[in-house]
Amino acid sequence: MARYAIGDIQGCFDSLQALLAKLGFDPREDVLWSVGDLVNRGPKSLQVLRFFRELGDGARVVLGNHDLYLLMVAAGWRKRGKDDTLQPVLDAPDADALLEWLAHQSLMHVDDGFAMVHAGLLPQWEIGEARALAAEVESMLGSDRRDAFLADLAGNTPASWSAALEGQDRLRCIVNAMTRMRFCTPDGTMEFKHKGPPSNAPAGAMPWFEVPGRRHRTHTVITGHWSALGLYRGEAVVSLDTGCLWGGRLTAYRLEDARIFQVDSVEKAA
Repeated sequence: MARYAIGDIQGCFDSLQALLAKLGFDPREDVLWSVGDLVNRGPKSLQVLRFFRELGDGARVVLGNHDLYLLMVAAGWRKRGKDDTLQPVLDAPDADALLEWLAHQSLMHVDDGFAMVHAGLLPQWEIGEARALAAEVESMLGSDRRDAFLADLAGNTPASWSAALEGQDRLRCIVNAMTRMRFCTPDGTMEFKHKGPPSNAPAGAMPWFEVPGRRHRTHTVITGHWSALGLYRGEAVVSLDTGCLWGGRLTAYRLEDARIFQVDSVEKAA
């Protein structure tokens, strides 16, 4: 058995299949870990969702910002972007089942010295604390309060974590850190205006994984989200978004031996 963590797919189903063929992936024995952003902007989000749902226990999926965007759009709480490609999902006969499955995926997955989350973790969070905070969001998504939660999820505030935060502010801060963050200050204040490569860090901020003394270094944190960063392996962090959607590559990381596997974007070539 092997476990493969795969970077942002974003509807690039054909590239996913090419990568799985290269891996010799066997769904009867192997397990796929997805860093999130299964959907949107690529051409086959519906096929990607169906594939991962059918894997059942053969998949470990954490939610990315585009996955949450789909849930917000489906609930009527988010205005459609001009470049989103979600209509086939919304029109599918199994849309309700797929959306329900998506809403019940994790925000953070922890196992065997690894912690997988879409974007990152705030420097003051230990792994156990972060996992407990993720569970608060997961509980809301899996409850009859989901609609109200999604209705007020968008926004950049509060930008700093405090254990005293309550209600929607608390949940939004957790979600933003785990699904949207790239840069933060040494005290963990998140900055959302700047994207691009790490060299674009605004004054006083840095990539979240470069903050000195971050408390979650007890585990290797596996992420995606940051295509301008590309494949990155640093101190207790592996980032796997290599821009497949933009004509780059789709990347897998085998947990057992840290080996990297990649395929060129099939969608771009088409």
